[in-house]
Amino acid sequence: MRILIALLFLPVLAGAQDPQTSVSPAWDITQTLTDFAAQAERARPLLEQLNPQEWIKNGAPEAYLAQWQAAKQELGYVTSAAKTFERQPERLTAALETYFRWQALAERLGSLVDGARRYQSPALGDQLVSVVGENAYNRDRLRQFITDLANQREQEFSLADREAQRCRDNLNRQPAARTPAPAKRASPAPKPEVKP
Repeated sequence: MRILIALLFLPVLAGAQDPQTSVSPAWDITQTLTDFAAQAERARPLLEQLNPQEWIKNGAPEAYLAQWQAAKQELGYVTSAAKTFERQPERLTAALETYFRWQALAERLGSLVDGARRYQSPALGDQLVSVVGENAYNRDRLRQFITDLANQREQEFSLADREAQRCRDNLNRQPAARTPAPAKRASPAPKPEVKP
C-alpha cells in the first residue's frame, strides 16, 4: 500500500521540480557573494578620495555632500547584507536585501560620477564607473539566484497547498462519525424524610 501511494505521489513531485529553475548550490552562491562583497569594497577607497566639500566651494550643488555620505553608509549596508546572506543562502529575504542594497549603492555612485569628473578628477569618476561595471557579473548571478530561489519557493508552496487541499477534501468526504448521545442521568431518588 505504501509503495502504491509513493508511486501515485511521485508524478506530483516530479512536476514540481522544473530542471530549468534549479537553484545554485550553496557553495556556488557563497563564492559569488564573497566576490560580490570584495568587489563592492573596492569602492571604499574611491569614496574616501572624493571631496564633495571642495566641489561645493567650486560651485557644485550641495546635494553631492549628502549623496557622498549616503554612498558611504550604503556601502556598509551592502557588506553587512552580503555577510548575512552568505551565512544563510537559503533565505530569500537575505538575497533580496543584498541585491537591493547593491542597487542603491550603484545608483549613489552613479550620481557621484558626474561630480567627481567635473569637480575633482575625470579619472576618479572613471574608476567609480569601473567598480560598478566590474561587479555586473556578480550582480547578474545574484539576480538569477534570487529568481531561481523564488521560483523554487513558489513551487514548494504550490505543492504544499495542493497536498493540504487534497487532505481537506479527503476529510470532507469522510462520513461524519456519530457520537453517541450522552446518557441521561437518572433523577436522584428523593431522600426519605427523617422524623425526630
